[in-house]
Amino acid sequence: MLENITFANPQLFWLLLLLPLAALWYFFKHKQETAALKISSTQGFTDTSILSKLKPLLFIFRLLALAAIITALARPQTKDVSTRTKTTKGIDIVMAIDVSSSMLARDLKPNRLTALKKVAADFIKKRPNDRIGLVAYAGESYTKTPITSDKSIVLSSLRQITHGQLEDGTAIGMGLATAVNRLKDSKSKSKVIILLTDGVNNSGFIEPKTAADLAVEYKIKTYTIGLGTNGNALTPIGFNPDRTYRYGMRQVEIDEKLLEEIATVTGGQYFRATDNEKLAAIYDEINKLEKTDIEEIKYTNFEEKFRPLILLAGILLLLEWVMRNTLFRSFI
Repeated sequence: MLENITFANPQLFWLLLLLPLAALWYFFKHKQETAALKISSTQGFTDTSILSKLKPLLFIFRLLALAAIITALARPQTKDVSTRTKTTKGIDIVMAIDVSSSMLARDLKPNRLTALKKVAADFIKKRPNDRIGLVAYAGESYTKTPITSDKSIVLSSLRQITHGQLEDGTAIGMGLATAVNRLKDSKSKSKVIILLTDGVNNSGFIEPKTAADLAVEYKIKTYTIGLGTNGNALTPIGFNPDRTYRYGMRQVEIDEKLLEEIATVTGGQYFRATDNEKLAAIYDEINKLEKTDIEEIKYTNFEEKFRPLILLAGILLLLEWVMRNTLFRSFI
């Protein structure tokens, strides 16, 4: 409790230095006022009363009262600080996720899509003040979740994203155009698309460059991510009799030139993720690049604690006055 107390006028504690001086003054004054009588023997003058020995208590009470008053003047107080944050500039973000069969490749652990969903979930949790939406695309695209501030909905939708819900293929232009469509009417001052793919545009009826031009028109910044190792990766190449995927080594092909162009014309950046750690680092980098402006307002409540000290000083002075006029009353 005491460690939480501060003083508004701590300089007044210098007045406490007067108390030792007052004590010295009392000692010498009391000695001068004491009558002296020279006798040959003190037998017969034994004082059995202790009142004379207790009389200095009156002065001690007065000193303690003065100390309490000085401490009260220093204004002891406790401080309670509460903070309220206010988002002054939020960001609307749409994550466009490739869900083609190649996203089941195992160059990332356990596969590209699962690794991406884990990293994307961490990214969403780190953006509590922004609105986020999800777009899934393969040979076609659709909006999984419109932009919303409810992160529980976004995270739940992200967990539900799987391969097989769309016609297979890689329609980068369709995925980007759908994401632009979700953001074009946004009133946010900052609009961002994070588009991830592991292949080359090979389907869809909207060209990626056309979708990029739409993003520029609506002032939507686009970060692009190419996902896949350098060289060959264990990738689905067909079906087993039980309709499960059969895996084989296949050359990783990512249209990095296209992804770089999309990022450049929209004011974003292109990243290449070759493993789980690199993918996580990329999303951390995007998280740092896209900062939300937050205003922090602090409220400070001071509670004065001098009243008990004034009460204590009053009690001590009253006790000193009562004792001086009763037990230690002088009839001189």
